[in-house]
Amino acid sequence: MKEQFLAEYASLSSKSKGRLFDEKPAEGRTLYQRDRDRVLHSGAFRKLQYKTQVFVYHEGDYYRTRLTHTIEVAQIARSLSRNLNFNEDLAEAIALSHDLGHTPFGHAGEEILNKLMKPYGGFNHNEQALRILTKIERRYPRFDGLNLTFETIDGIIKHNGPLRGKPTPLLLNLKDSMKLNFRTFGTGEAQLAAIADDIAYNAHDIDDGLRAQIFKINDLEKLSLVAPLISRIKANFGSIEESRFISELVRTIVNKLVADILAETANRLQKIRPVDPEDIMNAEQPIVSFSKELTPKIKQLREFLFAKMYRHYKVNRMASKAKRVISELFNLFMEEPIVLPNEWRYLDKEDLKNNQARLISDYIAGMTDRYALLEYDRLFDFKAKL
Repeated sequence: MKEQFLAEYASLSSKSKGRLFDEKPAEGRTLYQRDRDRVLHSGAFRKLQYKTQVFVYHEGDYYRTRLTHTIEVAQIARSLSRNLNFNEDLAEAIALSHDLGHTPFGHAGEEILNKLMKPYGGFNHNEQALRILTKIERRYPRFDGLNLTFETIDGIIKHNGPLRGKPTPLLLNLKDSMKLNFRTFGTGEAQLAAIADDIAYNAHDIDDGLRAQIFKINDLEKLSLVAPLISRIKANFGSIEESRFISELVRTIVNKLVADILAETANRLQKIRPVDPEDIMNAEQPIVSFSKELTPKIKQLREFLFAKMYRHYKVNRMASKAKRVISELFNLFMEEPIVLPNEWRYLDKEDLKNNQARLISDYIAGMTDRYALLEYDRLFDFKAKL
């Protein structure tokens, strides 16, 4: 959508605060389109194909990975942005970036890596995404990272709203160099990308859970959000095969959540009547939101998924294996950093002494599920090829 058709409260590429390193404009692309393209072409983005969402990649080809989840989030973010006349390109750039920092094996991998890194500053996938985008990716001659616009970086930092607590050294450095304000909300586009993430995992985890037979459709009839939607599908289509029923249910849930957000956000925009993006960032509450009526129903759904799916014994067993793999890799690399690949031994001796744990954390976090398992075999199985 051309910028003249966007709302006055949308983030305009022509009014961007720019990049940390000045670059010539790209012919035929706005700054935010260029951000999106840089993320799409990054090595970290490609690795999402073999990173766990809930089920490890070898448990089945159907289940979502971090890559398919990210694509779904970006699609929803664009759709929401278009309906509300926000900048689709910025929302998409933020959505495509939001999970780049995830470890192999999903939240189990993040949990154990954070525990191992506690003495060294901890680990958080949101901050790891920033490390990737500002330091780890090495694709350009004049700078590390992707040199994304300030607005995209700010949106990733505020993925969950204004920052609370003491910022880490990385965040403080970004705050100073990019003149960011951590106390405000993100732009409308950042808020849309964040809530698109909520829509995607709420609906699509139901899809994966049903098809994995971790729970059944009858179990969902106890949920206040889902029960009337199930009744409507039965009334409209009668008895249909389960696979079609599941697909229709997931579509209906997404449509329900999207419609609620569009209505609630329109109401909140009407109340504050923003004339620029700063009015949205400085508002007293998020402008993009679910309604008060739907919020407790979504909470009930999340509690159901947590109890029935994320803590199912099959998921727990794979999580337990994943934690052992990451723990043993981390401990070995800490004790014997000489076994790290050459490209991950670029620090001099003094830097290695001071930053060894963070370097190893970067290496492990960047692994796919299958690469982590392969590396584990190479290092602990005498018969494996090195």
